Amino acid sequence: MTTRSTRGPRRRTVVALAVILAVLSAFVVRLVDIQVVSANDHVEDSLHVGQLGSTVTLPGNRGSIVDANGTVLASSVTVYDAQLDPMLIAKLEDDEENPPKTSWSDAADKIAAITGQDADDLRAGVAATLESDPASRYLPLKKGLSTEKFLELRDLDLVYLDMLPRETRVYPNGAVAGNVIGYVDSAGVGQSGVEQLEKQCLSPVNGERTYLRGKDGNIIPGSDRTVAAENGGSVQLTINSDLQWYLTQMISEESQRMGAQSGTVTVVEVDTGKIRAAAEWPSLDPNDLNASSPNDWGTRLFTHTFEPGSTFKAITASTVLDTGAADLNTTVSAASRETFPNGAVINDAFVHGAENYTLAGGLIDSSNVTLSKFGTMVDPQVRFDYLQKFGVGERTIDFPREEPGDLPPASGWDAQSLYTTTFGQHFTITAPQLAGAYQAIANGGEKIDLSLIESCTKEDGEVVKPDAPEHEQIVSESTADTVARMLENVAVQGGLSKMVDVPGYRVAIKTGTGEVPDGSGGYKQGVYFTSMVGFAPVDDPQYVVVVTLDQPTKVVSSTATASAFQQAMTQVLKTYRVSPSTVPMDELLPKFK
Repeated sequence: MTTRSTRGPRRRTVVALAVILAVLSAFVVRLVDIQVVSANDHVEDSLHVGQLGSTVTLPGNRGSIVDANGTVLASSVTVYDAQLDPMLIAKLEDDEENPPKTSWSDAADKIAAITGQDADDLRAGVAATLESDPASRYLPLKKGLSTEKFLELRDLDLVYLDMLPRETRVYPNGAVAGNVIGYVDSAGVGQSGVEQLEKQCLSPVNGERTYLRGKDGNIIPGSDRTVAAENGGSVQLTINSDLQWYLTQMISEESQRMGAQSGTVTVVEVDTGKIRAAAEWPSLDPNDLNASSPNDWGTRLFTHTFEPGSTFKAITASTVLDTGAADLNTTVSAASRETFPNGAVINDAFVHGAENYTLAGGLIDSSNVTLSKFGTMVDPQVRFDYLQKFGVGERTIDFPREEPGDLPPASGWDAQSLYTTTFGQHFTITAPQLAGAYQAIANGGEKIDLSLIESCTKEDGEVVKPDAPEHEQIVSESTADTVARMLENVAVQGGLSKMVDVPGYRVAIKTGTGEVPDGSGGYKQGVYFTSMVGFAPVDDPQYVVVVTLDQPTKVVSSTATASAFQQAMTQVLKTYRVSPSTVPMDELLPKFK
């Protein structure tokens, strides 16, 4: 029987135990909440408070750039920067009870044999560092070591040797398309060319590792969290690197042979608008920027503008035919120098009397006076509109720092420019714009936007293609075919026929000789920007080729470009195994009537 005297203490004990259990339960619940339910939140908070949290960036790799056939033109590789700990070297050398397996003197010999340095210099460097600062923990050894060298050094098992990995950009083909590919800065950010154009595809997303350390320096279990890095995607270009290599070598030789300041070759596929080659000299090797002038770190193809000169007489002919202002039988009387009713004076490059020129004859002899008379049969505003349709004044692919060229409005054309605009003066273009204009003529009047990027393949394998290029019928098919026929007559009847002949193929061409601005509103005397553009085979046009030379001195006319054009067109047709022409050329068009 329980007495009253014993019930009191027992009740208090039960109450006390209940309170203790409640408190313990609260602690357990809170502990579970901290360590299990809300563990991630608390770890995240702890990483930003006090000295215990650590965050390490896990860099992703920048994507590669490849050509149309998958040949790597730019990639990222891991290299290692080796460094020594002088204080630790001295400490191990002074430990007589537990000497190192390999003495520092022997280790220096082994390190030097791997890195290609002088062992005596290594020993002297460590000694000098310790003399100036006995507590020094850092002495750079060698930067940019390959993985092979890293493994050899690691196998030496030297605790005072540390090798930090870093990513670096390499360009296996050097200057092949180097100006177009561009380069990155020390932080891996694209600064020009495709490296900048395709930054969204190429750029990686860095990951990170976060963790907590205890007082003993060890990582606290459960605090280690990792967010993986995402590597950049791979960009595929439309360029054929083999063709690019050949054209780069060729235009380098031809530019220097002609004493030109620079030269370019552009190749465009007719039925797709894809740029198959974009070669230039001086060229850039992105592996070694300092080997080139900063003026050559970009690409002249998309950034240098020039007056196209006579190459745009074909555009005037297209306009005249397409509007019905004239046909192949229409003639105009033209002498080598004429003064027009508004006071404008126009000259041809050669002296001749008045002739009844056809439009084809005006192109074959490249007569400025003839094209002036044919061109002004069309209203200036209509001519302006056609120039725009052919791409003047508009960027081609929005390349970094690409120039659109300058096309003054028709309302601003004065007495002289009313005529000079018919033969490629008073406005400027780029080489790709010229290629795009002739692509339309070669493609039956259908202009296709140029393209340089084939696709972006992400790390997970997803292939992202750019928007399909726009197609526009800018002149009728019959107009384009007639102009192509006239341009073939230029190749056959013109003064450069033997120099531009490609055996087995029918070729259409037009030359251009543009004056060079002197920077003060006038033109330089005796020097010109020369160009040649054409396509082949005429019976089934496949490729457009544009060659330019900036201010050649050995030959100052467009003849300077003939050899380079012939070599380029020949190599293009050979590279793509284009079948020779099977349909014979039509009857020669008359120059005069």
